[in-house]
Amino acid sequence: MQRTTKIVATLGPASSSLDVLTRMLAAGVDVMRLNFSHGTADDHQQRATLVRNAAHSIGRE
Repeated sequence: MQRTTKIVATLGPASSSLDVLTRMLAAGVDVMRLNFSHGTADDHQQRATLVRNAAHSIGRE
């Protein structure tokens, strides 16, 4: 059965490691939201790269 409910998570300092992001995706998070009101462009680029790497590591690309 296909799941239609989506889980959205906002990324912050507590969820900025590859391990945490991988566990969040494995637990069912569908969308990772970046809050551009805080942090620098480099911070957001690093988080986006981590999300892509985490998704790739568990086969959710």
